[in-house]
Amino acid sequence: MADCSDRSTKINLLRESVLKRLCEVLDKSSNNKGWRKLGEIIANDRRFKVSSDDMDMCSLKVLQVEGSPSHMLLRLLAERGCTMTHLNEYLQTLGNSEALACLKPPALQILSQPQSVAVVSGHNLRLSCLAVSKGPVEYQWFKSKDEIPNSSSPDLIISPVHPEDAGFYICRINCGEAFEFSQWAQVDVLNFASVYRQSLNSLEGRIKVVIQPQPQQLHIGETLQLECGAVGRPIPHYQWYRNSVPIPNASKRKLVISQVTQEHHGKYICEISGGKDRLWTPEVDVVISPRISVQISGAMECSEDDMHAIEEGSSELFLNSVPEQLYATDKVALLIGNLSYQNHPQLKAPMVDVYDLTNLLRQLNFKVVSLLDLTESEMRNAVDEFLLLLHKGVYGLLYYAGHGYENYGNSFMVPVDAPNPYHSANCLCVQSILKLMQEKETGLNVFLLDMCRKRNIHDDSTPNIVLRVTANIVFGYATCQDAEAFELSSTGLINGVFVKFLKKRLLDDEKITVVLDRVAEDMGHFDATKGKQALEIRSSLSERRALTDPILPVEKAYLQEHSQHWAKAHELPESMCLDFDCGARIKLGFAAEFSNVLVIYTHIVKKPEDMFFCQAHVTDLSHDLDVDPKEMNRETPEETGIYLLSSSLPQHCLYTRISSLQKLKEELVFTVCLQGTFITMEDEPVYWTKSISIGKPLIARLDLHRAMRRNSCLQTCPMPHSPSVSPCHSPGPEQQAHLHCTSHQVLDYNRLSPLLHYQDGYERVQGACALGGGDSFYENVSLPCFEPGNDSSCPGRASIPIEASDDINELQTVFINSLQLQQH
Repeated sequence: MADCSDRSTKINLLRESVLKRLCEVLDKSSNNKGWRKLGEIIANDRRFKVSSDDMDMCSLKVLQVEGSPSHMLLRLLAERGCTMTHLNEYLQTLGNSEALACLKPPALQILSQPQSVAVVSGHNLRLSCLAVSKGPVEYQWFKSKDEIPNSSSPDLIISPVHPEDAGFYICRINCGEAFEFSQWAQVDVLNFASVYRQSLNSLEGRIKVVIQPQPQQLHIGETLQLECGAVGRPIPHYQWYRNSVPIPNASKRKLVISQVTQEHHGKYICEISGGKDRLWTPEVDVVISPRISVQISGAMECSEDDMHAIEEGSSELFLNSVPEQLYATDKVALLIGNLSYQNHPQLKAPMVDVYDLTNLLRQLNFKVVSLLDLTESEMRNAVDEFLLLLHKGVYGLLYYAGHGYENYGNSFMVPVDAPNPYHSANCLCVQSILKLMQEKETGLNVFLLDMCRKRNIHDDSTPNIVLRVTANIVFGYATCQDAEAFELSSTGLINGVFVKFLKKRLLDDEKITVVLDRVAEDMGHFDATKGKQALEIRSSLSERRALTDPILPVEKAYLQEHSQHWAKAHELPESMCLDFDCGARIKLGFAAEFSNVLVIYTHIVKKPEDMFFCQAHVTDLSHDLDVDPKEMNRETPEETGIYLLSSSLPQHCLYTRISSLQKLKEELVFTVCLQGTFITMEDEPVYWTKSISIGKPLIARLDLHRAMRRNSCLQTCPMPHSPSVSPCHSPGPEQQAHLHCTSHQVLDYNRLSPLLHYQDGYERVQGACALGGGDSFYENVSLPCFEPGNDSSCPGRASIPIEASDDINELQTVFINSLQLQQH
C-alpha cells in the first residue's frame, strides 16, 4: 500500500491500518474537530464537491454495525482524486493533531512486502522484504514461529526448494528499539515426481497451470483423488466443481473423496485464481461403476480354454470401445488483434481477447505468437512466419479479432492501415492462408474469426481459390454470414462477446467442433446479442481432433529448426543490474505483454546513505517505436497502459510500455538516466546516464516491418490493385458518403433490457462490433464490450495486498504469543 510520506499519493492507496486508525480518531472526536467539521471544510473547496447529500449519506453510516461516517467521507474523497497533500491541509485547518499524527510516516517503514508464491520443487525460491529508516536496518526471517538460520538479509533465498520448505514465512525488521513485522507469505511447493510437467519459462508473474487432473474410473467404495497445480505469484487459489456446481469445502489442490458412491459420478473441473488471473483446468470424467461379482454355478463346468476365450473376447471388446489416441507433431497458433485503426472506428476488446486466448492456448502446449495492431505488410509477413512453423501433422490455429468482411464466401481481415473504404487488395484473404496451410500437410487447421461478415459493397473482386479436399478444417465464425460481430461498450477492459464464452470452453478435452457447439449454445442464451449475433461453425473434420491432443514430436533436424525459429522471436532480454559512480545500483527488468509489446521497468536496489531521493528512468528510445514520452516511466503499470500484465510485475518501479516492436528496424538502444538529490546540495538534482542495448527483443527479430518478402498470401489470391503492384487511391467524397459500416454497428439500446443479471454482476448493454470492458454499468457509447469478470482488470484499480486466510490468522496468533513468551 501507499507511503504516507508521499504527498502525491491518492488517499485510496493508504495502508489499511493507517486508514482504520484515522477513521477511529475522526469518528470519536468532538464536533468541532470530527468528521462532520472536516466535511464542512472540504465543502468550501470546489475541487471535490462535497454536497449536503454526501454528508447525509455519511451520517447514515452510524446506523450500521461498525459503520464509519469518516470512512465514507474519505472514500468519497478518494473517488474524486484527493491526495495526501489535500488531506493534510484539511486536517491542519481542522486542528486535529491526533488525526495528523496518523499520517506521519513511521520511524521504520516497510516499502516492499514478501509475496505468497507457488513454486516447483527443485527451482529457486526468493522472498523479499525491503524497509527504510533513518538508522541501520536489520532483518530476520521466520518460518512459522521458528527463526531461519543465516537469514539476515532483505532477500530470503532457498536454492533449491524442496516440498518440506512449504509453509508460512514472515520477516522481522529492526532499527534500534523500533521493529516491524512484514505480512505473512505462504509458500506452496509442487512436487513433479510422478506427474506430467510442462516447461516453464519463468515462475514469476501470472499463474501457470502445471498439473492437470486426470480422468478416473472407480468402483463404488473406492477413493477418488484428483489433483491440479499452478505456480506463480500471488499464490493460486483453487475451487473444484462437479457438473459445473461448486463442491463445498473443495478449495485445495487435491480433491480427495473416500468411499465414493454413484452420486460422485460426473464431470470435474477446477477453477484456479490468483490476483487478476482466473484459469480453468480441462474438464475430466469420473466414472463410478458398481462392483461386479462373478459366480459360477456348481452345475456349470468351464475349462481353461473357455476362460481364455472369455478373457480375450472381453479384452477385444474393451479395446474396440476406446477411441484411438490422436496426436499432433506440434501445435502453433497465430493470434492477431487489430484495434488502433487509422481510418476506421477504434476497437477495445481485441487486446483483451488475444491476451486471454494466449494464456489458454499455452496451457494446451501451443507455441503462440500474439500480435497487436498490424499493417497490411506486417500482417502478411506475420502469416509468412506462421507458415514457416507448420509441417506435417501440426495443429495450426489462426485467431483474428478486428474489422473484417466476407464476399462470395471469402473472408477478409482488415489491417490497421487499410484505406476507407477498403478493398480486397488492402486486406488478407483467410482462404488463401488456408490453401498455404494445406500445402504443409497440417494435421488440423482451425480458424477463429472474431469479425463482421457483412458484404463489402466497395469490393467486387472474386478471388479464385481452389482448396484441396481434406478432412481437417474447422472454421469458427463469431457471427453468421452477412451479419455483424459485436462487443459491448464499456470504459474498462473486458472480452468481446465471442471470446467471453470461448475461453470458458477452450480447455475442454473434447473434439474441437464439440467445444464450438457448446460455445454457440452459451452465446445463444446471451440476451444482449440474441437475434443479432450467433456463432457459425463450418467443419470438414472426420476425426476426433481436439486442441487438448498430446504432442508426439517427430525427431527430424528441420523440425528442431522450426522450434528454434519460434523461440528466437520470444526470448526476453535478461534482467540486469546497473551500477553508477555515485554508488547507486538499479535493476533493469523486462516483461512481454504480447509478442510485439515489451515492458521495461527500473527499480532502485541500492542508494547512497547521503542521497535522500533517487530515481531511474529510461529515455531516448528509437523513433521507429513512436512512444509518447508522457506515457513513459510511470509509477504504476496502469498509467502507462499495462493493464493486463500489471499484477505480475514487481512493485515500486517505474514502468514503460513499448508496443509495435515489429516496427523496430535497428537494435533497441536507449538511455537509463539516474536522478539523485543529496542532503547537502539543497534539492539540486544530479544526473548520471548509461547507454543500454538489448538487441532486437521478441518479434522485432523477425523484421516484419520490411516490405512483403515472399507475398505468400498474395500468390494464391492475386489482386491487380495490390499495393505490391500499384498504389491504392483514396476514395472520393461520393464514395465516402456511401460508406457501409462493415464491422461495428451500435445496438439499439432502447430495444434492450436496461439491466441484465449475470453471475458477475449487472451489465448495461450497448452492443457493437468493437471490443471493450469495465465496471458493472456501461456507458452509452458505440464500442462493443464484454461481461466484467475476475480475469480482466479495470484501469487504475489499485493493487491489493494478499488477504489473510484463516490459516494465516491462526498462525499470526500463535506466532505473536510465542514471541511474547520469549520476551517474558
